[in-house]
Amino acid sequence: MDGGLVARSAKGAIGEHWWSRRFLEVLESFALGSRLTRGKSYARRGQVLSLQVAPGVVTASVQGSRKTPYKVSIALPAFGELVWAKVEVALAEQAIHSARLLAGEMPRDLEEVFLAAGAPLFPQRATDLALSCSCPDWEVPCKHLAATFYLLAESFDDDPFAILLWRGRSRAALLNRLRELRGSDPVPAAEVAAPTTEGPRPGAMMALADVTVAAGDFWTGAPSAPLPIQAELPVDLLLRQLPAPPAALGGPGLVAHLGQLYAVFGEPPT
Repeated sequence: MDGGLVARSAKGAIGEHWWSRRFLEVLESFALGSRLTRGKSYARRGQVLSLQVAPGVVTASVQGSRKTPYKVSIALPAFGELVWAKVEVALAEQAIHSARLLAGEMPRDLEEVFLAAGAPLFPQRATDLALSCSCPDWEVPCKHLAATFYLLAESFDDDPFAILLWRGRSRAALLNRLRELRGSDPVPAAEVAAPTTEGPRPGAMMALADVTVAAGDFWTGAPSAPLPIQAELPVDLLLRQLPAPPAALGGPGLVAHLGQLYAVFGEPPT
């Protein structure tokens, strides 16, 4: 349909990253699988006209057989401040978590972080979700809700922070809180605007790991062990997260010098 949101997947499974696939797997585990598949054709034909994610609720407009689009709502309770405080402290304690989030990725063990805080990230049972659609179909989910689920999963691929927003925390608020907990400057607006999909240059991660070991000796709260070499992060991301060292160790000048070394070490071998 012209002007609608068309699923990128023309056939087969929907969801590119682990977090979007996990979301759909959870829904299928609620014995919704057969009813969910009815919405795939709607999702792929652009029947979903709009989709908005807000704390606690996802709303959509879906074109059905009638002239007036149906109004769809998928509610999932947003977490309270106590839960988010626990989660933010746990994430801030691990530089790799903060770095991945700044790079627009969800850490693989993010679910465990939320579970430890007593608040599962994804719904645990069908009754956790409050589903509604203005269509006359008595089945839940109807194909309009199902189509919205698929487009929602793809929106998580585009911006994984949409999952966290649904649970009550915006990208800007979360990243700035992590910066505060790690003693860094607030996240620049350019970093908050959109997730980063760009990976490191060849050889960059070896340099990142080496410098991280040295940084652990003088940056409070910095990890004392190197980040995994396979972590797909911009070469200087960790350096930008850390606060400036004291003047006795070189102050901001040392950070600038290290930044130059990161750039040199990150260049592909010739």
